[in-house]
Amino acid sequence: MAKGNRVRYSRWDGSQVGFDMDAGDIFGDLTDDLLYHGDLNAALRRMMQTGFETPDGQQMKGLRDMLDDLRRKRREALENNDLGGVYDDIARELRDVVETERDAIEELAREARESGDARRQELTDEVAAERNVALDLLSPDLAGMVRDLQNYDFTSSEAREQFEALVDKLREQLMQQYVDQMSGAVEGMTPEDMSRMKDMFAELNDMLAARQRGEEPDFDGFMERFGDFFPENPQNLDELLEVMARRMAAAQAMLNSMTPEQRAQLQSLSDQLLDDMDLRWQVDQLGQNLAQMFPDMNWDRSYDFSGQDPMNMADANQLLQELGDIDQLENLLRGASSPGALAEVDLDRARELLGDDAAKSLEQMAKLAKRLEESGLVENKEGRLELTPRGIRQLGQNALDELFSKMSLDKAGQHEIPRIGVGHERDYSTKPYEFGDAFNLDIGATVRNAIQRSGSGTPVQLTPEDFEVERTEHLVRSSTVLMIDLSLSMPMRDNFLPAKKVTMALHSLITSKYPRDYMGIVGFSESARELKPEELPEVSWDFVYGTNMQHGFQIARRLLSRQTGTKQIIMITDGEPTAHITQSGDVYFNYPPVRETVDATLREVNLCTRDGIKINTFMLDPTPHLQEFIGKLAQLNGGRVFFTTPENLGDYVLVDFMEQKKQMLRSRRAG
Repeated sequence: MAKGNRVRYSRWDGSQVGFDMDAGDIFGDLTDDLLYHGDLNAALRRMMQTGFETPDGQQMKGLRDMLDDLRRKRREALENNDLGGVYDDIARELRDVVETERDAIEELAREARESGDARRQELTDEVAAERNVALDLLSPDLAGMVRDLQNYDFTSSEAREQFEALVDKLREQLMQQYVDQMSGAVEGMTPEDMSRMKDMFAELNDMLAARQRGEEPDFDGFMERFGDFFPENPQNLDELLEVMARRMAAAQAMLNSMTPEQRAQLQSLSDQLLDDMDLRWQVDQLGQNLAQMFPDMNWDRSYDFSGQDPMNMADANQLLQELGDIDQLENLLRGASSPGALAEVDLDRARELLGDDAAKSLEQMAKLAKRLEESGLVENKEGRLELTPRGIRQLGQNALDELFSKMSLDKAGQHEIPRIGVGHERDYSTKPYEFGDAFNLDIGATVRNAIQRSGSGTPVQLTPEDFEVERTEHLVRSSTVLMIDLSLSMPMRDNFLPAKKVTMALHSLITSKYPRDYMGIVGFSESARELKPEELPEVSWDFVYGTNMQHGFQIARRLLSRQTGTKQIIMITDGEPTAHITQSGDVYFNYPPVRETVDATLREVNLCTRDGIKINTFMLDPTPHLQEFIGKLAQLNGGRVFFTTPENLGDYVLVDFMEQKKQMLRSRRAG
């Protein structure tokens, strides 16, 4: 595709059609996917695949729908038009080769079964399954199928011999070494026109040779002499060569797709036009050079036309170019691993093939990553996007905002989150500013201090000793470890995303509203591990069985031993303890839980109780066994138990945390 039509970015000047989604909107749409899968790049790819809705309600088309449209457009072209069929006899013989091979595979498997040798049967079944899968995945087009079978390890010598004979036959039918890309333009041409064409090909080859020597060819002079051959109006040599490559690849595809009779007719026409051996050599030379320069043009592709509408050579050549563009755009969209890759799309051609809406979607999707980078939410590290600390904070804030927006006033206890101050309660008195104080400046008191110091008059000159700040009362410090179940049952029961969202939201709440508090995070499945805040976005469930609460309590207790203030563990789980760490340090797992695991877990609960650590448990999909165990845990520890669902988990955890903070403050004031 012409490089001149690729996406380019320019400064906003008010005249462009607006891109309605800012970085915050994009990040908001990514939040759930990113929290669930823990992969920013994969989340962006899925967003590209499915599309997205702008804040004004406009639906941006996703790559999946665009690919479906391209496939439909190709299918309609092939089903409506007639090029005489694409080597029907070759296709039939290829199918015969495949059937012969499948019969041989089945015979080999049958012999292994009847041999009574279990090992032989096992190995044979594996080989048979592997080769049948390879046959199932053969490319649907003839050239691709031939290529796949050339790389296939045949079981049947008969099938291999059939295929080799067929390849020889196919080579004979594809002996065309050049493409008459000018056939539609040369009808009725004079000898002088033919001479100009030969000169044009010769000069093109000379320009390629000059470029290989490091020289700069005279492109402008070439276009002055031969520009009438190129209605595409290329702007430089690269675009000119790409135009020629597209034409020649399309003409080659037309040859590949013809019946022997149609191909013979075109061969006869070509012989009449290219009887000059120098012209033939120039065309051959250019074709070889372009095939090397543009290997992605898929020079060996062919199409299976099955319709009733006959096409002449000009129509066929135009349609084959369009099919080539469809293939190229489809490959680019299918292979786009990041939004930035879409900047390679020729938007004008995409608009012609898919319409204005799709072109607009492609243009906007190409800017997704750029907008996120410019906002400081993500950064590009060696071609891979990663969340910045700001992005991690924003992710937690998104989760927190969503959970609070879902809470009703009754569920939230009608307590709003005050935004004044950070981790403080206002005392409605002031004090002189000291280094380290929050800079909650009392303007009136500060100005009065300045006037008392320097006298009346304007302007009032302020100095640091004039600063008066609002006196605040520190909230009671608390230390929390959140234990999140990462066992396989969590995603299987759709509990993982709500639990991770609550984890991110609680971390955001504590770090923003209660910065003097401590929050640790422990993930547990077959074993447990501490999770750092910067790891949270990429945390996912473990592909193992086992719920090791004992190990989780051990790590949580160790983290809290280094902290002061009121201490608690918040545990979110959907399963009873089925694993523990033995005295030798190994993990022991059994389902259903055995007494040894339950006792080991409860011993750890007793140690937490001894250290003054409350364990508050939020149970998702509780089974009778889980309820029984948690009842014992609460009895030993004195913590609270909540039976909840994925839908209201966030309400329970956040509201309970805030209520506990308020009770702690009231208790301190009362004391």
